[in-house]
Amino acid sequence: MKNNDKNLIKITLEDGFLLLKIENSTSINQLFKKEVTTNYIQLFFGLNGKGKLLYNNGNYTIDIHENKSLVMFNPQKELPINIEVYSNSKIIILLIAISKFHSFFSEFTKHISFLDNENKKYYSAKDLLPKEMVVLNQLFKHKIHQSLEKLYSKGKVYELLSLYFNLSGDNDESCPFLEDEDNVLKIKKAKEIIIDRMAEPPSLNELANEIGLTLKKLKDGFKHIYGETVFNFLIDYKLDYSRKLLESKKYNVTEISGLIGYSTSSHFISAFKKKFGTTPKRYLGKI
Repeated sequence: MKNNDKNLIKITLEDGFLLLKIENSTSINQLFKKEVTTNYIQLFFGLNGKGKLLYNNGNYTIDIHENKSLVMFNPQKELPINIEVYSNSKIIILLIAISKFHSFFSEFTKHISFLDNENKKYYSAKDLLPKEMVVLNQLFKHKIHQSLEKLYSKGKVYELLSLYFNLSGDNDESCPFLEDEDNVLKIKKAKEIIIDRMAEPPSLNELANEIGLTLKKLKDGFKHIYGETVFNFLIDYKLDYSRKLLESKKYNVTEISGLIGYSTSSHFISAFKKKFGTTPKRYLGKI
């Protein structure tokens, strides 16, 4: 297991308010560490794959699963972050000082148990709602000038917190489509289908018919849940997968381009360079 911080993005949104974005697109698990004092609330959000929090030299662990969240706060004991992030996984972590958190929810202290008694430790895990997943994916997939990165991230994190701690239970009001769990399951099925058949994916019309949704509902629902179009999601997935195949050193560039569905190796090389800033051959030479 490799300890590698190059796939960790840290953004200080405000004093006492930190955003950590981890994307492990390699073929091996990676370890990330961060010291955290006792006056911080820790929020973990699993977007893809899996992570594992390690405590007491790995003798005690807490899993972070895809589409799941975890909130931890212990004012009596430091909980340094020591997280193993599995291959092809994305995790977002928020670290918020308790005083900062109070300022967000001062009118609702009595409804959030660890604010009502901040001398008591707190642990909570729950499923993420589709609208929360949309914001989390946007934090990874946005295309914005670097000078606006902090401002954009701050706005999205505030949106995420307002959804996550919403007391009305009406999180999906702006998207009635996502209120229907069957629709959400169909969109997730669409994701599985295009991944399984990435070399010869169905057309959007064929995909919509196969999962039992209209073309518009497929497009809108996929964008809501995964933060991007079906096409862009598939391209990103194929290129991330191609990098794993390169790292395995079992296939050459021509073989990989065929495995992931490119008609010619030149098209694959061009797409790979556009995403990763280097050609597959040069990337392979750096491994």
